[in-house]
Amino acid sequence: MRRSPLRAAATLAAAGALAATGLAAPASADTVPGSVPPDKDPFYKAPANIGSYAPGAIVASRAFTPKAGNVADTANAWQVSYRTNDSHGTPELAVTSVLVPKAAWTGSGARPVVSVQAAEDSTGSQCAPSYGLASGDLFASSAAIYAGPMLSKGWAVAMPDFEGPKSVFMAGVQAGHAVLDGIRAVRRFTDAGLPATAPWALAGYSGGAQATGWAAELQPSYAPEVKLAGASMGGIPADPEAVARSLDGGVFSGFEAAAAVSLGTEYPEMDIGSLMNDKGKQAMADASGKCLTDLLTSFAFKKLSGYSTVPDPLAVPRVRAVLKANTLGAAAPTVPVFDYHANTDEIVPVAQDDAMVKAWCSRGATVHVVRDAIGEHALEMVVRQNDAVNFLNDRFAGKAPVNDC
Repeated sequence: MRRSPLRAAATLAAAGALAATGLAAPASADTVPGSVPPDKDPFYKAPANIGSYAPGAIVASRAFTPKAGNVADTANAWQVSYRTNDSHGTPELAVTSVLVPKAAWTGSGARPVVSVQAAEDSTGSQCAPSYGLASGDLFASSAAIYAGPMLSKGWAVAMPDFEGPKSVFMAGVQAGHAVLDGIRAVRRFTDAGLPATAPWALAGYSGGAQATGWAAELQPSYAPEVKLAGASMGGIPADPEAVARSLDGGVFSGFEAAAAVSLGTEYPEMDIGSLMNDKGKQAMADASGKCLTDLLTSFAFKKLSGYSTVPDPLAVPRVRAVLKANTLGAAAPTVPVFDYHANTDEIVPVAQDDAMVKAWCSRGATVHVVRDAIGEHALEMVVRQNDAVNFLNDRFAGKAPVNDC
């Protein structure tokens, strides 16, 4: 569709005014949500003046019909795009999905809202939760499983694409920004009918727990006006280096490949390409733009050293500096935390989670810790899901949290 220069100028002027007020511009009606992947959908493209928007300011919004489970029968849904910051503070566009139960809220106070961080664990925008919810893509829409019990309680759910427009996995600082700015955006989004007094909480498992942990840790400094009742996180990869060393050469080493590509994209100063041999450079290309299933299939039992010109790429100072910058524990959440993990987790070792909890506790955090003697990574999410919901329910009810610090 061609636009006249006059119309284009008017559009830019209107966008600038909306950026200043924080109101949402209507989304283009040209693209049906979920009909094309995000990289082909103009809704996901940042405006040229994205830097003029405040963090959390709404850029555009549109209603959509969820195609995951029975969500469409029970909840109204919108996609909201907003300004956030990457790991370096550079403005970028992110998208969150807002799900509000159709049934009236009958509990006390305002309807609670939970920012649910889905475990995307991928390097392609086609794997983002917002696309999965709208398209029905089996992998990307699996996040609805985690959100289901919360919607059943009558809570609203915001589900941010916290990997951002570059689809970067394990970039904790960037993810924390996207989560917190997503909450800011939803609080400004009037179409959903959520009152300003609505209480908020965070929840996530695995890769989603990492984003949850970073949002909780960054909230006091990055978004102090965002008040949270609590944060639930399970199977958290808190220390990227520890997790990578545990995964290297094993059946799940595709996670390591995804992290290497993603952190190399988010942090050019890693210069990871210069550490790769020809095979490694091809592997980096092959690991880009992929969802988790492809990554796990392609990189199972592969060792990082087989792709590198140095014996231990993780020990290179500039690489280690980035890994450390994305390791949780340098600060502490000020909201109550529920941290659960299986002792026999075969993907994310529990020891690095224990180290994070110890660091948080030493800085005054309130953490309820649960460790299960038997269980593996995926099973732990299922086993403890009700406990995670009950923890948040108690926080919304104002009950005193358990503190195992």
